[in-house]
Amino acid sequence: METTPSQSPSPDPKDSYVKLAMRNMVRKSGQSLVHFSLTTVGLLAVLVGLAYLTR
Repeated sequence: METTPSQSPSPDPKDSYVKLAMRNMVRKSGQSLVHFSLTTVGLLAVLVGLAYLTR
């Protein structure tokens, strides 16, 4: 029995989520750096705040 092209899986696999995220990060490097800095500052603020409250 012959298989038709519509029955076979697609030959080109889709890009993985990580690959798409990395490509998007390179394309929007300024925005990514701002978000990374804000996340870092926020995390440090939470840790310092917890350290202050639990001393």
